[in-house]
Amino acid sequence: MEGTLIVGGGLGLAIGAAMGLTGAGGGIFAVPALVFGLGIGIRQAAPIALLTVGTAAALGAVQGLLQGVVRYRAALLLAAAGAAVAPTGMKLAHQLPSSWLNALFGTVMLVVAYRMFATSRRTTDTTDQVARICRVSERTGRLVWNTRTAATLSGIGLAAGLATGLLGVGGGFIIVPSLAYVSNLPMNSIVGTSLMTIAVLSGTAVATAWDHDLAIGGPTLSFLLMTLVGMFVGRLFSRKVSTVILQRAFALACLGVATMMLARGLG
Repeated sequence: MEGTLIVGGGLGLAIGAAMGLTGAGGGIFAVPALVFGLGIGIRQAAPIALLTVGTAAALGAVQGLLQGVVRYRAALLLAAAGAAVAPTGMKLAHQLPSSWLNALFGTVMLVVAYRMFATSRRTTDTTDQVARICRVSERTGRLVWNTRTAATLSGIGLAAGLATGLLGVGGGFIIVPSLAYVSNLPMNSIVGTSLMTIAVLSGTAVATAWDHDLAIGGPTLSFLLMTLVGMFVGRLFSRKVSTVILQRAFALACLGVATMMLARGLG
């Protein structure tokens, strides 16, 4: 029992640090950590991961709000759109075989790895002057709101919400690269906005899952608590690590975990 507590705590610390550095995009590793590290089935791991990711994201969001980097109106719109479809994703998850969920999760991680690596290449391209759909005002540093901005953010929220319900991943892996692509928000603002979105969205999904598969024991509680510690540490160092290094390390980690999830689903 003590060994599983230590394993759960160590995994939680790593997941929390990844979330703090990448804006809850690191939450995509929570389900694989529970599946491979603690031997929990993917259907049972999803709501635990959601609770963990949502709690840690809330801590990071509070830090971001205090620093003034969170675009809270965008976060609330993203979360509202996501909350509308998360229950549908959750119902679908209970209808699919576990092997399909594992394979789907692995496939999603491959896509995330590719998109994050592509984003890192664009970040280093100083000639990229493409106008973003969601434009940030040079005067205020905040998003300029119009119909296209609202529609684009709503679409991102819908995709994140479906992934949250179906795979228990929070959706940060969708929100962070998507905001980096459609807006010229600085990365620390994208991270903070993503964390607030995931905190609200995960809370909604966990409330739905509470009467189904959500069961917290000693190792999973250790996992949850240490994720909070890791989140705090990750947020402290988020401004000191190169964005490109973070994105490429994230992509490589996704590639490795995707391979394991696909092998589990197809094996």
